[in-house]
Amino acid sequence: MWEGNSDFWGKHAPVLFPIVGTLKDNQYQYKNNYYSLSRHGFARDFAFEVVEKTVNAVVFSLKANETTSAIYPFDFELQICYTLAENSLNIEYRIINKTQERMPFSIGGHPAFALAEAFTSYSLEFEKPEELNSFVLENDLLSSTTMQIPIKEKVLPLSYSLFEKDALIFKSLNSKKISILEENKPILSFYFEDFKNFGIWTKMNAPFICLEPWLGYSDLTSSDGNIENKEAIQFVEANKTFNCSYSIEII
Repeated sequence: MWEGNSDFWGKHAPVLFPIVGTLKDNQYQYKNNYYSLSRHGFARDFAFEVVEKTVNAVVFSLKANETTSAIYPFDFELQICYTLAENSLNIEYRIINKTQERMPFSIGGHPAFALAEAFTSYSLEFEKPEELNSFVLENDLLSSTTMQIPIKEKVLPLSYSLFEKDALIFKSLNSKKISILEENKPILSFYFEDFKNFGIWTKMNAPFICLEPWLGYSDLTSSDGNIENKEAIQFVEANKTFNCSYSIEII
């Protein structure tokens, strides 16, 4: 994992909840009330409690509190379960709705992988053939403009020029597995069967790459601000739990 060197980016693998990306005017409407949420939500800013631990797994929990209720008016619990199995790590999100009404949310991972060699020594290999059309950000919101990303035989060579306009954002991919190649040899495989949306990102000249499985993304530039109308928003019904997971395999 990326070391979190603040000269480039001082994080490692934040969890994005209850939104992914940016809201229009950093606010949303729910039942005629307005609430403010900053980019990627608040989960990454809180300390989680350890609620379960075994030899190869640990479960962390974040519950609704006075601070979250003021900006996200739902009684929730977000659990994250990390499970090691030989050379793989599985990350499971459990979004628990404790209210008596359905709860809108987005969830996403943001793991950063350290790259020891020159950035151009690396490429991404997609599981299936892709036409990579990335949605361009406009003031941190998703515009209707797309940028075609050149890819050959399922392999995308990495270069910093790909990220001159921020992250690559895909509303959908054919693939559910992406591998990081170093000098054309796979060193890591990333599996994201439960996630429809995907982001790829780095900072200019930084020695890492983020592979980001998402259920949700930034507001559209045309958003009306109602969170229940938000494109790609998810819902968990009253007193139900929503589960999704992704995994990382070291080769």
